[in-house]
Amino acid sequence: MAEDTKSYKAERYNRRTLNRILTDIFKDNPTKEYSFERLTQMLNIEDSASSQMLQLVLNELIESGRILKNEEDKYQTVIKTGVVIGIMDLSRKGQAFVKPEGSDLEIFIPGENLHNALHGDQVEISLSASKSGRQEGEVLRILKRARNSFIGTIEKDANFAFLVPNHKTMPYDIFIPVGKLMKAKNGDKAVAVITEWPEGAKNPIGEIIEVLGSTGDNETEMHAILAEYSLPYSFPKEVEEAAEALSIEITADEIASRRDLRDITTFTIDPSDAKDFDDAISYRKLKNGNHEIGVHIADVSYYIEEGSILDREAFERGTSVYLVDRVVPMLPEKLCNEVCSLRQDEDKLTFSAVFELNDNAEIQSEWFGKTIIRSNRRFCYDEAQKIIETGQGDFKDEILKCWDLAKILRENRFKNGSISFERNEIKFDLDEKGKPINVYFRESKEANFLVEEFMLLANKRVATFIGAKKDKTHPPKTFVYRIHDEPDLEKLYSFQKFIGKFGYSINTKNDELIAQTLNELLSKLKGKREQEVISTLAVRSMAKAIYSTDNIGHYGLGFEYYTHFTSPIRRYPDLMVHRLLFSYLNGGRSASKPYYEDLCKHCSERESLAVQAERASDKYKEVEFMRDHLGEVYDALVSGITEWGVYCELEENGIEGMIPMRDLDDDFYMFDEENYCLVGHYTKKKYQLGDKIQIKIARANLERKQLDFVLSTSEKHIETDPEKADELDRKKSQRSSAPVPKDKKKKKKSAKSKKPSKKKGGHKHKKSNS
Repeated sequence: MAEDTKSYKAERYNRRTLNRILTDIFKDNPTKEYSFERLTQMLNIEDSASSQMLQLVLNELIESGRILKNEEDKYQTVIKTGVVIGIMDLSRKGQAFVKPEGSDLEIFIPGENLHNALHGDQVEISLSASKSGRQEGEVLRILKRARNSFIGTIEKDANFAFLVPNHKTMPYDIFIPVGKLMKAKNGDKAVAVITEWPEGAKNPIGEIIEVLGSTGDNETEMHAILAEYSLPYSFPKEVEEAAEALSIEITADEIASRRDLRDITTFTIDPSDAKDFDDAISYRKLKNGNHEIGVHIADVSYYIEEGSILDREAFERGTSVYLVDRVVPMLPEKLCNEVCSLRQDEDKLTFSAVFELNDNAEIQSEWFGKTIIRSNRRFCYDEAQKIIETGQGDFKDEILKCWDLAKILRENRFKNGSISFERNEIKFDLDEKGKPINVYFRESKEANFLVEEFMLLANKRVATFIGAKKDKTHPPKTFVYRIHDEPDLEKLYSFQKFIGKFGYSINTKNDELIAQTLNELLSKLKGKREQEVISTLAVRSMAKAIYSTDNIGHYGLGFEYYTHFTSPIRRYPDLMVHRLLFSYLNGGRSASKPYYEDLCKHCSERESLAVQAERASDKYKEVEFMRDHLGEVYDALVSGITEWGVYCELEENGIEGMIPMRDLDDDFYMFDEENYCLVGHYTKKKYQLGDKIQIKIARANLERKQLDFVLSTSEKHIETDPEKADELDRKKSQRSSAPVPKDKKKKKKSAKSKKPSKKKGGHKHKKSNS
């Protein structure tokens, strides 16, 4: 790219040379967008005069229509004409953008140009001239619908009804004829499919395909969350029957074909409430003084034939989903909790990675293959932790030696570039009806790290075994890797700028220094008030880990080769890895790369949906818990600043909510985007990230999964100067009565007055304040 290969000297710049250089940069990088700060760094501009000249030339390029400045204040190339394909990004407020495939550009789509396209749809759009500094377009046709079913609440009249969707990205209610309600009652949660959307009609027409139950019921709400993200909550009858028909008998021939490790001390370490034990660790001291560590993984591939009904169901799900009150498994219970679970004192079929380590945890030899094991003891994390802390308990010698080796592996991993993203995890105690009665932080300790390090070791070495040690004439065979790309420099520069306000910095010169200085930063943050805020932003500056057949390494772990081998009960990619590894160990030919790349893409998408559902479940339970604490005062940290309010995180339990701007009523606050803060017009009081404040729980909206806070009385500043108080009232009156777009003026009609509309501005959601 132009910015990576050219060197610029600021002292030689004039308007003409700057215009030419900037034109080249945008021409050579048509899909990129640049902040002003990034351009000054690229051009080595440090003095204010050159900065002003740069701004002047950028404004000239905008006026000439060659570039534009988007809503994020970044500059990008204007595409004059043409037709592109991309994915629709549509908000509940009706704002729509399309990002063309293979591009970082965002094309704004005015509401009248949507032509019934919805969020996530693949669309073909025509580009039009830039207006108001934005690249605009119009939907020509919808190539592929992202979804056709929606979850929502029934609002019913005698003659018709609407389903009001829960989806944040669905701005239209769905008109439901009375005959298509499936006996759903007013207020019920239900699933609807769109059956038609006449040209010119504002609302789509649909029918109910499933009634989930009464709003507020725990079972209904959890099923609604799963359905919202297209995740199943039960298995088809034929899948359950196929699982029940599996034989659990282990034949003598099968045992003879495997390495028998039943006489070696083996144990599992899992959460206290776990039922699916898919990994076990074995330990024995070798005669040469070295240590043999075995990582044994349930051999799911032995029981599930590729292409079978069980395999197809597992692939479609892609992963198990962990909601607050339940696990939605990838495999039926017969498989995950019985047949494949490595239960204590039972012979089990496994796929193992066995390592010989010296006292420095250095690998002397390794072996991969099918095995049979017998777990001697099932530990929960607390039990294993007690042994590590006290040196006493069952198999204490084995546990302690495993921890000694794991501790060395962990230290070396961080020395070699692994980044320590360790954040507190929120956990819930629930009553028998699923209602949260306690919320607390769960802390990872040495027992967790012990298991983690050996699982990481197995994943890393399996990937290395397949991906490395090949010459040019024998390229690596097709494999499934877990990859994590290098961080986006634009995001890192923004992160660097933000943490500078707290007196911190990272070195972005190269990947090694980024990882090293980021770890140093995260270590310095421990115990500081800004720890959670900066740690969260650090994670957001990183890329997302995905599955792919193209290995680019795992940046966050600092591994050149990495895969997922250790959890085939709950992750389909691990099952794929087992099949490929077994085939290659037996001399199999390289699998089809395009075929497995398609599988990887599907699994990455299913993982993303599962994560979103898990977060929605957490948020619902957080709001449900805090609903019983309305009016109570808590210490909190400011975790986010926006023009519509202040996000805060309770110190006691990590629950996040927002103080809406309308409730900051002690002054007229202005959003200072440059310095990430709100500033009072009169008092000059500031709210910025990391500030410690006291808040009161004001509102808990379960339907929106939204918590609203207000400042406690002790935090408020009351204006006593009469003239300033009067001016403050006038300012607030102006703000509340300022003109708003037409769709924001509309009040949602009651169910009795709703009618399907074919006019612009028909039945839509009432807009959320946040």
